[in-house]
Amino acid sequence: MDPSGKKRILIIEDEAHIAEGLALNLTLKGYAARTAASGMEGLQAWKAWRPDLIVLDIMLPGMDGFSVLRHIRLDDERLPVLILSARSELEDKVKGFSFGVDDYLAKPFHLEEFLLRVERLLFRAPQPGPGLYGAGERSATLQVYTFGANRIDFGAATAQGRRGRIDLTDLEVKLLKLFVTHRGRPITRGQLLEIGWGYDRRTRTRTVDNFIVRFRKYFEPDPRRPIYFKSLRSVGYVFDHPGN
Repeated sequence: MDPSGKKRILIIEDEAHIAEGLALNLTLKGYAARTAASGMEGLQAWKAWRPDLIVLDIMLPGMDGFSVLRHIRLDDERLPVLILSARSELEDKVKGFSFGVDDYLAKPFHLEEFLLRVERLLFRAPQPGPGLYGAGERSATLQVYTFGANRIDFGAATAQGRRGRIDLTDLEVKLLKLFVTHRGRPITRGQLLEIGWGYDRRTRTRTVDNFIVRFRKYFEPDPRRPIYFKSLRSVGYVFDHPGN
């Protein structure tokens, strides 16, 4: 919340006339509003300003809105996010909700409907949590994940692996969350960079591979023959939990 007591709303939208119009109308309603014109700029504003709600477009330059949403959800599962997009296909809506969006409004839209949805998201009853995102739902109970002889406690940022107790860094927790919530689905190096680190997908680095090597040392019975953190040639990686 703003020092003045106003609710903070961050608008991540690359069409300046839409962003400025929304910011003006939100300000007239008594909110504190800021705008960002790209996914990267939006993530920087989110980290620095810590808004109470985010209005998010999908089609953004560089990092798209879905990647912005997934990055935020690795850190904050309760922050209300409203997608505002010209992409109104059912597939996009399902994808948005599976990634943890709270509401989805297609362009063109009526301003009064937008303002009512904002008010509902800001002043709704508190949601249970925290949890992890999986299977398109928020989970209020999935704090601990076990696979094989391994155990990850996301809340405590610790794990139990082949070498005993592990104190996980914030980034390790985020990346492990990403793998667990996308179990069985390939994740490219670009997606790991974009969602986990918030980098533009065009950034090239071997840092991702170094983290995978570290996870294999933590959790694999034989790091040279991984059964959980598998490489996919020319694609990236997939986290698999055999037997599940």
